[in-house]
Amino acid sequence: MSEEKLRTEEFKVNGEQLLEKIKELIAEGNIRRVRILNDDDRTLIDIPLTVGVVGVLLLPQLAAIGAIAALVGKCTILVDRQETE
Repeated sequence: MSEEKLRTEEFKVNGEQLLEKIKELIAEGNIRRVRILNDDDRTLIDIPLTVGVVGVLLLPQLAAIGAIAALVGKCTILVDRQETE
């Protein structure tokens, strides 16, 4: 029986890099949750990702991330990844 563990990774990016980095992380797979924080560590958006959520289902979230990217200078991306043992 495999046990699911989550590992959190942190990435500091500027607004222009935000959307591209999110797309890259989602393409890598095994992502369970993405949070974007501003410079004051306040959550701007929190996106839970379930297994198999891709493509059209992510379009509204990606549009919101694009809008955030236009407004922020620097931000932090927190990613919860699934690890199986």
